[in-house]
Amino acid sequence: MESKLALIGIIVTDWDVTPALNAILHEYAEYIIGRMGLPYKARNRNIISVAIDAPPDIANTLAGKIGRLEGLTAKMLTAKE
Repeated sequence: MESKLALIGIIVTDWDVTPALNAILHEYAEYIIGRMGLPYKARNRNIISVAIDAPPDIANTLAGKIGRLEGLTAKMLTAKE
């Protein structure tokens, strides 16, 4: 199946969402290339980037599950193939 290279950008505004976010990321761990989190204490936010390589339906499902969580904002950017 075709694979999609993508980056999911996440800004966490409510720290209570972290366990649910980590559970989703763990569920899709086999597709995650890497992730980086940056705490931005001046604005009480956490900025996370997650690089993935996954079939399009899996990538869209992952981004959708993350985006539906209350307490964060998420967007997916895909590579032009």
